[in-house]
Amino acid sequence: MLDLIHNIYSNDLHFVTSIIFAVLIFASSLFFIMGKVKPHIDFSELKSRTKSWWVMATIFISATLLNTTISYISLAFLSFLAFRELYSLLDFRNADRRAIFWAIVAIPVQYYLAYIQWYGAFIIFIPVVMFLILPIRLVLKGETNGIIKSMSNLQWTLMLTVFGLSHMAYLISLPDIDGFQSGGRGLLLFLVFLTEINDVLQFTWGKLFGNSKIIPKVSPNKTWMGFIGGLVTTTAIGYGLAFLTPLSTPQVLLVSFTVALSGFLGDVVMSAVKRDIGVKDTGSTIPGHGGILDRIDSLSYSAPVFFHIIYFMAY
Repeated sequence: MLDLIHNIYSNDLHFVTSIIFAVLIFASSLFFIMGKVKPHIDFSELKSRTKSWWVMATIFISATLLNTTISYISLAFLSFLAFRELYSLLDFRNADRRAIFWAIVAIPVQYYLAYIQWYGAFIIFIPVVMFLILPIRLVLKGETNGIIKSMSNLQWTLMLTVFGLSHMAYLISLPDIDGFQSGGRGLLLFLVFLTEINDVLQFTWGKLFGNSKIIPKVSPNKTWMGFIGGLVTTTAIGYGLAFLTPLSTPQVLLVSFTVALSGFLGDVVMSAVKRDIGVKDTGSTIPGHGGILDRIDSLSYSAPVFFHIIYFMAY
């Protein structure tokens, strides 16, 4: 039995997976107990976030631990769901339907480029190629009223939900490094766990100790105490998970801090978008807890930032 346990936990990915589920179990139990002990404090948002991350953790961990093809398909489908949620909220014209179709076609192409490890094409396909193609498709329709808004909305939606998130897929394609056993899957798990624990920690610190708002007109729940507390604790957790990366101690501290900061920025950018549209959630894909994009908006920013820092430092 001891040999069996040792074999299971000798694998870094299984070890971290166990930690993630242990944290979720602890958080769920803690918020349940705190709700009973301090019924006057509203923990509903924390409970909602924890429940939704049970769903998201299962999705990401499955995508990480299963075979490579399934991982790419799962992440591409996640991008498609996020893309569909966002474009359905924006005010597109009937004349934009064909261009939206071509934007959807770009999703499997972008993930295929990550799959075959064609870095040069991967990095320019959406920011350059689709940036040039989509306006042409809109122009060919012949409807110029509102065309600038459609061009901007469609390209920005593609960048946020497909280009940004697709960097998670390319992490899996990164080549092996001598002495680094976890590989791209370890990096993906490191990124996702840090980004989402940062989201929970910033909210928790802010809820328990924060009063001073950072940007109350955009996200009233964001406080300075939550922001700083999240940065510090997420950086410390990243240091503890350094074995999932090929980085030195100073590098992993810098990367962990950057992931926390970029995740916060992605969250507030999406909060501003939702306030402009006038909605609380981007969808109802996760019943009772909002849409997919509500849960992964931070990753839209943290994934490309993390990928390019890792690519520069280690590859």
